[in-house]
Amino acid sequence: MSAPPSEIPEDANEHCPGVMSEKAGQSDACAGCPNQAVCASGEARKPDPAVSEIAQKLANVKHKILILSGKGGVGKSTISSQLAFQLASLKHEVGLLDIDICGPSIPRMLGLEGQEVHQSAEGWSPVYVEDNLGVMSIGFLLQNQDDAVIWRGPRKNGLIKQFLTDVIWGELDFLLVDAPPGTSDEHISIAQYMKEAGVDGAVIVTTPQEVALMDVRKEISFCKKTEIPVLGVVENMSGFVCPNCQHCSHIFPPVSGGAQAMCEKMEVPFLGRVPLDPQLLLSCEAGRSYVESNPESQCAIALKNVVTGLLTNLQNASSSR
Repeated sequence: MSAPPSEIPEDANEHCPGVMSEKAGQSDACAGCPNQAVCASGEARKPDPAVSEIAQKLANVKHKILILSGKGGVGKSTISSQLAFQLASLKHEVGLLDIDICGPSIPRMLGLEGQEVHQSAEGWSPVYVEDNLGVMSIGFLLQNQDDAVIWRGPRKNGLIKQFLTDVIWGELDFLLVDAPPGTSDEHISIAQYMKEAGVDGAVIVTTPQEVALMDVRKEISFCKKTEIPVLGVVENMSGFVCPNCQHCSHIFPPVSGGAQAMCEKMEVPFLGRVPLDPQLLLSCEAGRSYVESNPESQCAIALKNVVTGLLTNLQNASSSR
């Protein structure tokens, strides 16, 4: 049985037994690994002290939710930003943490481009959209928004750790963590660092076509291996409803049954379909709440249903513990 991703160093050899294994540093797969000596000594088995510190920092956060996607370009950050707006509109205290280090789009989608983080002796203060909606992103730390972030894994992990230990969130009902696509460094780091703090679960965003669903299955597998519950899957860009005749055209045909069929097979919740709407794109470009601007549209109704389903699944998960 292979070790969970959270127990395998980023620069480990193939077939790494995992740092918690009795064979760590001693198996044939460890030969030549840069971590071999540390693993063999048992040092790698010792918990990172930041894990306990993060648990203390986030003790006043009721719900911690990861927003994931298997593939880029499916609208994950769109869903993250609009979920944050909706939860805040319901009078919840909301934080949105953007850990997409190389492609931070959350500042623009929340209307916060050009804002800067304020630092004090206590730590970093989030940038606020409203009194009950705070945001943190590497986008606030860049001198030029067009600068590329060319970082290897350890430096990315260091910033994620700093976001979790140094940001002063205060009391929150929800902390949404917008992660980059895939199952790489950032995902392993957030799973490790928030292990004691406790992650309520993940919302996974996809589009209907099989080429996106292939990667979502891997994302669901990652969640199961890291023991992160899947709170639900959102099928984004699910058809386009003509504003004139109301006919629905499937721009991305669900040739294998779409996200709902996949969820049934993999036994994870399905949160619903969100159709394409140019007004949703314009709302994200302008950094405003789409639902507030277009409350009666089919897309707004779909987004509100996603939030309702998410809150229901959270409540059911809490009562079953």
